[in-house]
Amino acid sequence: MKISIPQAYTPSSKDLPNVIAPSGLEVSANYIKLGDYFVKTLFIYTYPRYVSSGWFSPVINMAEMMDISVFVHPMDTAYALKDLKKKVANIEAELWDKQDKGLVRDPMLETAYEDVEQLRDSLLQAREKLFRVGVYITLYAHTLDELRKLEEKIESTLESKLVYIKPALFKQLEGFNSSALPINTDSLEITTPLNSSPASSLFPFVSPDLSSEKGILYGVNMHNNSLIIFDRFSLQNANQVIFATSGAGKSYTTKLQVLRSLMLGINVIIIDPENEYQNLSNAIGGSYFKISLTSQNHVNPFDIPIIPEGEEPSDVFKSHVLNVTGLLKLMLGAITPEEDSLLDRVVTETYASRDITAENFGTMKGVNPPLLEDLQVILSSTQGGQTLAARLDKFTHGSYAGFTNAPTNVDIKNRLIVFSIRDLEEELRPIAMYIVLNFVWNLVRSKLQQRALIIDEAWLMMKYKDSASFLFGLVKRARKYYLGITTITQDVEDFLKSEYGKPIVTNSSMQILMKQSPGSIDAVATAFSLTEGERSFLLEAGVGEGLFFAGAKHVAMKVIASYTEDQIVTTNPEQVLESKGLS
Repeated sequence: MKISIPQAYTPSSKDLPNVIAPSGLEVSANYIKLGDYFVKTLFIYTYPRYVSSGWFSPVINMAEMMDISVFVHPMDTAYALKDLKKKVANIEAELWDKQDKGLVRDPMLETAYEDVEQLRDSLLQAREKLFRVGVYITLYAHTLDELRKLEEKIESTLESKLVYIKPALFKQLEGFNSSALPINTDSLEITTPLNSSPASSLFPFVSPDLSSEKGILYGVNMHNNSLIIFDRFSLQNANQVIFATSGAGKSYTTKLQVLRSLMLGINVIIIDPENEYQNLSNAIGGSYFKISLTSQNHVNPFDIPIIPEGEEPSDVFKSHVLNVTGLLKLMLGAITPEEDSLLDRVVTETYASRDITAENFGTMKGVNPPLLEDLQVILSSTQGGQTLAARLDKFTHGSYAGFTNAPTNVDIKNRLIVFSIRDLEEELRPIAMYIVLNFVWNLVRSKLQQRALIIDEAWLMMKYKDSASFLFGLVKRARKYYLGITTITQDVEDFLKSEYGKPIVTNSSMQILMKQSPGSIDAVATAFSLTEGERSFLLEAGVGEGLFFAGAKHVAMKVIASYTEDQIVTTNPEQVLESKGLS
């Protein structure tokens, strides 16, 4: 028996409208109901006498959903000149009439006469052309209230530039066809005569130029292929954040910045959680210190800092006690307010056991600072401190005693200093970062010098309130000591969830956003007020591509290295094996 198998249906071009068209469209006088959205079209009907380049950018760069269409219809110059000639004659007649009647001169009429005459000259000399320009803005919102608020926002933005808009009453469907649909048809036909100069100011792709005479090369501007050369210390602060997923090129970008900053005489200090900066340090003769339980390199958190010029020893002492107390709270975990107060007192008594007080802090020569075990002894002999002393025992005599209870023996007389904490247990990394950062902070305060501090995988510190608070304090005070802090993380969402995450971002004048994951893009878009286009760009960005923010300016950037730089900074496993002759 012959079985007939039906053929699959092959769609034709006639089915295309059914696929892309909405399920329903409700047209009202002042808006359109399109599926789940309320849609409204506005048009520009009045411009000021002068408009500057980029005046439309605040509207284009808004994060809200909208469509903008600009229709430019050329006008015949000969007909335009005839109309302008009649216009000049009418204005001139009105001026003569006022003069004959002895009326006070009309500055607005005289200005209009001068403007029309200048336009006639420009058209006759072919320096300008005349156009009928229609600008339509279609807004989308889930509710009418949201639609009204968005309309008010755009209206106030444009009115601040003396540009006025109106809704297309009873012509919303024509407005939607003109602005939202890609059919290149001006169904609304509400235009304003503009000559070439103001018409060109509507061009939406105005990319800021971030090239300056000093600074380092960050990358290539993907809008116009210019070089992004910038000096981070020229901004209100020199802090920077770099957010990206793993493998997007954030460490590669940072190492390029380190190389180029060193050439400008900027000293660099790096906290490296994954040994990614060792090749860089070895290549240029930097100091590389491994902080681990068995390492020979130690940093004593009780070191006595040098008193900065112009500061009182007692103030520095109190600040240092707070920092040490914060470290102890990080080691001990949850403590009560009474135990917090006890720790503050015991830290002061620990220094007093070595005859170090607020008055002579930082001025005594040849006095060895106390160690963590000294504090433990005093804590165990203090009423209410025995339990805390027992909890500290693993850091003084137990398995964690290797890096928290020894005198400092690292040499910091180098322009590049790297502290590696890769070989530490996961739970010890925040403690190590805190100790190293406190050590670096004392170094920075001792001498005013241009420095950059790079904290890779900063989310490790953001997991704990005390370490996050300490990091935020450094970021806020860095500018005073000529320090620029670069905060790098791949766990963007966890970083921003911390109560100190957003303040660290807002206190960083430079930001670099590279490829983001779909799970974190909403948090990033909210924190940085990204447009839909910028969101899409970050989701699809290639390795080394991202958005570069410097103050109010931001551009799309591609990071590019020379061959020599690439050999030094790359962490690509294939390239690393090839350089070692193992591939």
